[in-house]
Amino acid sequence: MSARIAMLLVLAIATEGCNRVAPEEVATQGVVPVVIATAQTGTIRGVVTASGVVAPAPGADFTVTPPEAARIAEMPKAEGDRVRRGELLVRFEIPSLTAGVASRHAAVEGAQARVAAATAAQARARDLFERGIGARKEMEDADRELAEARAMLAEAQASGGAAATLAGRTVVRAPFAGVVARRTKNPGDLVEPGAAEPVLRLIDPARLEVVASVPLADVLRVEIGAPGRAIVAPDAAPRLRVLSRPAILQPDTSTAPVRLAFTGPSRLPVGTPLRVEIEAEAHENVVIVPIAAVVHEGEETFAMTAGSDGKAHRQAVTTGLANGEHVEISSGVKAGDSVIVRGQNGLPDGAAITVSR
Repeated sequence: MSARIAMLLVLAIATEGCNRVAPEEVATQGVVPVVIATAQTGTIRGVVTASGVVAPAPGADFTVTPPEAARIAEMPKAEGDRVRRGELLVRFEIPSLTAGVASRHAAVEGAQARVAAATAAQARARDLFERGIGARKEMEDADRELAEARAMLAEAQASGGAAATLAGRTVVRAPFAGVVARRTKNPGDLVEPGAAEPVLRLIDPARLEVVASVPLADVLRVEIGAPGRAIVAPDAAPRLRVLSRPAILQPDTSTAPVRLAFTGPSRLPVGTPLRVEIEAEAHENVVIVPIAAVVHEGEETFAMTAGSDGKAHRQAVTTGLANGEHVEISSGVKAGDSVIVRGQNGLPDGAAITVSR
């Protein structure tokens, strides 16, 4: 009886083993639908990507600060107001400067009076000397007095000019037409010259640019005049043109500022963050595939090709330049090969496929 039971167990195990399918056969027995594209020979241009911000162009940004401790007497423009060139922005009240100008003016008038008196005295002393009535010493003393008076006048005039220049800074007018971008104070406020924030900031919204922080490794790939674009939104990408790149790179930083101009009008506010794409070097007569064809797994880069045997083949590739649509293949795939651009994720080497373009 025990022998019969043992025989039945052996038959059951054998039957189960015959019905079991190897894991490899399960994974590959289905036909996987994929989409393919043809690797082509062509030209590809690299793209330098960086973060950027909208900023006023040089000369299109003006800040108002007091020349010394002062009270704001007048400030007619509010934040957001448009300003014409020459319009009043701020008038400061600085009593010490006003008193200083009056004092210097009085000193100039006194020096002028002394010069006039010394000139008349010199003329009289010279006339008496030439007529033989006056002494030479009196004439020489008159000449010396006139020279000293003229020197004092020049000093007073210089001092008065400096005081007038400083006093002129109490009235600040717009150096260009623009918009008040920021206003931090009001009439009646007391302000200090070393304040962290300016009293008022004026910008010209018609002269804006983008300052991009380009990685140091990519700075030399950027050429003056190269086209670019500012990625603000999926449907908004204003065109740009490279104006300048730094002549000296700072080794203690990871990026360098590159300035780009808008090629057309822009309504982006100052301070708007955005992504910048700048066209770089071009490689001609190279193998190009859609960027979706290249797969990265850890340190390995490969593409799946569709063979004439109806199967997918995994090919290790070396890539070169890439842009948003295509990538250069230096090795692993040749022109004319069919590469899988959809359906290759998780596809094993040698899997049966059905293809479409």
